[in-house]
Amino acid sequence: MLSARNRELLGLVPSALLVIAGFTAIFIQDGDSAPGASTNLALNNASSVSLTYGALFLGLCLAAHLVIRFSLPHADPYLFPLGAVLASVGIVMVYRIDPVLARQQAQWMVVGLVLFAATILALRNRGVGVLERYRYTIAALGIGMAVLPRLPGIGAQVNGAYLDIHVGSISFQPSELAKIAIVIFLASYLRDNRQLLVTAGRRVLGLTIPPMKQFGPMLIVWGAAMGTLLLTRELGTTLMFYGAFLALLYVATGRFSFPFLGLLLFAVGAWFVAGHVSHVHSRVLAWEHPFDPALYNKPFGGSYQLAQSLFAQADGGLLGTGFDQSLLRLPHQAGPILPVPESDTIFAVITNELGLAGAAALLLVYLLFVARGLKIAALARDSFSKLLATGLSFVVAMQVFVIVGGVTRVIPLTGVTLPFVAYGGSSVVMNFVLLALLLVVSDRARRPYERRRRD
Repeated sequence: MLSARNRELLGLVPSALLVIAGFTAIFIQDGDSAPGASTNLALNNASSVSLTYGALFLGLCLAAHLVIRFSLPHADPYLFPLGAVLASVGIVMVYRIDPVLARQQAQWMVVGLVLFAATILALRNRGVGVLERYRYTIAALGIGMAVLPRLPGIGAQVNGAYLDIHVGSISFQPSELAKIAIVIFLASYLRDNRQLLVTAGRRVLGLTIPPMKQFGPMLIVWGAAMGTLLLTRELGTTLMFYGAFLALLYVATGRFSFPFLGLLLFAVGAWFVAGHVSHVHSRVLAWEHPFDPALYNKPFGGSYQLAQSLFAQADGGLLGTGFDQSLLRLPHQAGPILPVPESDTIFAVITNELGLAGAAALLLVYLLFVARGLKIAALARDSFSKLLATGLSFVVAMQVFVIVGGVTRVIPLTGVTLPFVAYGGSSVVMNFVLLALLLVVSDRARRPYERRRRD
């Protein structure tokens, strides 16, 4: 029977094979499309370069695996391979869209794996419980980082939202750090006050209203985070935070009345914002009428991006058009056929080239990732670790729902990145940190009882 770490090691092989197969298909297609190209020569070049890329990717994953093997020997054996599979899909798809962006994505992946290892080494002995001591500091840091894009000189408005900060040639999306910081604060605060939230509340119209003495500080910090995100108009991240907040509140208290009340407040807030904030109102109109000629041809705030993503997905059919076959730009055309394909609409590109089968397979990998995270939460022995693992898992789930729901017209389209897959340095880096936190929790939860008791 294989040990957990050997299962993890074998689980890294499919990710390397995906990189090799993906790059081989892209290079062969590029060689076939070149005039006068030799099929055998294209195949040989594609194989050698693809094997090199696959070996480099596998080498990075093996380095991270060794850190896990010697620092977290009891950690979940499937979570890191699932993250590696998602990252391999991202590298291949971003390269297919823009090789320059793919090289940058690979560099950010290296930075993410370095921080992944640093997080594990810093918390392997003390566990994630040490983060509880600094919950207010972490929350203040997250909120402060989230507001930076509104500062003149380092932030700028892009497509109606303030997302990135720019320092020289480096850009960063601070909300990626904020999502982890706020989850840490909420998990810590709910761990200390969940009993009072349940037992000291008042019954109003059949709903339990928690006492403001305990509920107030959490609402203030969470409200500050929500206000900051609304200030930067980053609506997708706001929705992601709100969903994670309600999930944590339900898991901590076991009271359905809390998320029910939260959903009612969300409905009222969404109605108000959609009718009074022009940026949001235009997104809702584009969602309701994506094929309206006036909205489709509108230069800014229209439905062109959503409509084109729907066309791309429909064109993919069941099995897709094949790697490098999605039509992203026409010759002599000023703008792209599918705007921001490396980030906002990368799921549409995947569906077009891999079809419904490939898109469903990708969503199943995300589902397995979230399921392993929730299993870690179920196995965790202390309340803070349970809530932290639950919150981090729901953040990933909500992030996937927001972006996939946007490009498939389930909800209005927002600018959230697809975890591990879409182009974005800050997203890749912080998702590897999130993965490291889940592995630290799982290691302590899966340790034999004797060793855990000595710790």
